[in-house]
Amino acid sequence: MLEPRFQTGDRVKVIKAAPLGHVRTPWYVRGQVGVIERLCGKFGNPEELAYARSGEPKQPLYRVRFAQTELWPDYAGKPGDVVEVEIFQHWLEQA
Repeated sequence: MLEPRFQTGDRVKVIKAAPLGHVRTPWYVRGQVGVIERLCGKFGNPEELAYARSGEPKQPLYRVRFAQTELWPDYAGKPGDVVEVEIFQHWLEQA
């Protein structure tokens, strides 16, 4: 099992990549900066499990909060509106 690298409140950047295969990280957050809202636990890597592999080592999964105005510059809602996305640790780096 991998140990968590991030804590609640840490600013993180989602890796901007387009690997082939089964990817669980939405396009609209790749390359974006968000804040760790919480650690959800450790789970098998779904990108490996999709191909009947073990999914090991288990990966920390975080809920990351993004300001909607940062994701979509033309966003017309309230300035404080957010989107929360669950993202595995191997897709995150320190912002």
